[in-house]
Amino acid sequence: MRGRRAKFDEFWALQDIDLEIPEGKTFGLVGHNGSGKSTLLKCLARILVPDRGDISVRGKVSALLELGAGFHPELSGRDNVYLNGSILGLTKAEIDRKFDDIVDFAGLSAFIDTPVKNYSSGMYVRLGFSVAINVDPDILMVDEVLAVGDEEFQRRSMEKFKEFKDDGRTIVVVSHALGTMRDMCDEVAWLDHGRLQSVGKPGDVVDDYIETSHTDRDEEAAKEGRLRHGSGEIRLEDVELLVDGVPTTTVRTGDDVTFRLRYEASSDVDDAVFGLAIATLSGQNVTGPNTKDGGLRIDVRRGAGQVDLRVPRIMLLAGTYDVTVASTDSTLTHTFDHQKNLFRFDVLAGQPTDRFGIVSLGGTWQSNGVQHG
Repeated sequence: MRGRRAKFDEFWALQDIDLEIPEGKTFGLVGHNGSGKSTLLKCLARILVPDRGDISVRGKVSALLELGAGFHPELSGRDNVYLNGSILGLTKAEIDRKFDDIVDFAGLSAFIDTPVKNYSSGMYVRLGFSVAINVDPDILMVDEVLAVGDEEFQRRSMEKFKEFKDDGRTIVVVSHALGTMRDMCDEVAWLDHGRLQSVGKPGDVVDDYIETSHTDRDEEAAKEGRLRHGSGEIRLEDVELLVDGVPTTTVRTGDDVTFRLRYEASSDVDDAVFGLAIATLSGQNVTGPNTKDGGLRIDVRRGAGQVDLRVPRIMLLAGTYDVTVASTDSTLTHTFDHQKNLFRFDVLAGQPTDRFGIVSLGGTWQSNGVQHG
């Protein structure tokens, strides 16, 4: 160092964290990149040792932090199952007993004796995920791996998580998929710059996190309790609910309705996506259609415009519902405008006459060849 001392800045990834994760619950961690979520998960998994404080963990832990960690590229999938399983604490006899389940879950029976260096990235993470989740832990820790593999594998993975939850296992999960966190978790903790901001019900904590995360909020919307964020190239000005072309806030189950989104664009945007989400007053999401999934391409030009969603038979049952609207780019990753609970409407009893739940299936009952319904 040429006679000088090295200079450094002290940085605490986590500070003053004090929380308890209830046994048998699914507990989520949310926050910006760099907020300390993964570091906290690694401390809980005993991969990192905290400089200060204590962490007490009761039960066998399996951590899905870096899928495939411990895999050797020159070894076959079979050999790596035994290698990775032993790293995660399984004996050879336990791996022997679970081997077929691991391979079947990963869907790699045809390639299990192939060196993993020849695997695609999807095959690689599927095998790593399958090994980790078959450790049969009391506590499962998951870091941003809820969307590994193809659609079928994701479905089986979510079924496995549900099975863990139903069995009373404790799950700690880190994810930026806030919708999944709302639906999957019993409690959520919000971290910001290494400090714990709040712990509580998923909907409340996620809403607080979103509100604080976005500074581009409309003042009028804020006064009305709505949250707004986005880059602003397209701004959604209003939502109308139309029956026979007439705006209304009250419809009946089975009515032919149209949702009309009015917008103002400050610049041209090719292949813009518009969508809406309908939720109950308790915050339960009912549906979330968008123009991309509906097969409609929209090239927005500067100025005012509108997008309509016609629903020939609205199958919502009697109740009050909130509408959240959004406009994004074609990848659904860049938000031009997002307004939560921009519009509220009521549904009265109509046809079908179902009374229980949120939506009607619109089916018919049949007995002895006679149809009813």
